[in-house]
Amino acid sequence: MKRRRFITLAAAFACTPALAQADTWSGRALGADVSVTLHGPREVTQRALADVPRLLVNVEEAFSLFRPTSELARLNMMGRLRDPKVLMRSLMVRADDAHQMSDGLFDPTIQPVWEAMARGRDIDAARATVGWERVRYSDRMIELQSGQALTFNGIAQGFATDVMRLLLRRHGVETALVDIGEQGALGGPFTLGLEDPAHGHLGTRQLRDMAIATSSPTALMLGDKAHILGPGGQTPLWSTVSVEAASATMADALSTAAVFMDHKALKQMKVRAGLRRITVVDADGDIQTI
Repeated sequence: MKRRRFITLAAAFACTPALAQADTWSGRALGADVSVTLHGPREVTQRALADVPRLLVNVEEAFSLFRPTSELARLNMMGRLRDPKVLMRSLMVRADDAHQMSDGLFDPTIQPVWEAMARGRDIDAARATVGWERVRYSDRMIELQSGQALTFNGIAQGFATDVMRLLLRRHGVETALVDIGEQGALGGPFTLGLEDPAHGHLGTRQLRDMAIATSSPTALMLGDKAHILGPGGQTPLWSTVSVEAASATMADALSTAAVFMDHKALKQMKVRAGLRRITVVDADGDIQTI
């Protein structure tokens, strides 16, 4: 499945010449290309990079929709998950935060609607199952209501980026760029290019000790519908939305919700969530910064 992310690396570092040498790990996780680029003493960077594959396996085992053994796949199949592991428990809390901060526009229970649209099934029946407020969760149990299923496609990559940054810090890494569909920086600055699927390259953003996530609804289409679906059937208002925040998790989730928000709602969410900046691109390719 293609991702909706249209942030690309324009240039690796805008730092000193001493940072010209880097160690990089690359692979795939959660349907996205992954790269982790570190600068620092080689004994530190090599030790940190050796832990990257293990962390990504744990992320896949928690949140993959396509791995039958993942916690998410088992939850969706059975309707309940006993004794969820720490990654799942943590993400459930963050998803609830994003749901509240977006006035319900971020809603992981949209998965049955996505499936119905992709497979030509009854969309109205699927939409009747939507409602994050109906999901019950605790440290001991996650329970869905009849017909419900979850997707973390709009938050899991950001969450994995934050977990990866925490891992790198524990290894003593001070300068790094993590790209798991969303980008998170330790140190910097890094120069990233902002692109829109219809209008191409639109500018750059500087990233230092922050994260950035971008959503482009028409990057993937379900028939004649954009693939980012509003929980109440809302239509995207923007061609691309980019959110910068301290947390890649929140940047990811709120960029997903932001495609349905007008200027007033975006300004309110920016304050409520403590975001650094929101950039929106309209259908004509015009850029506005909030």
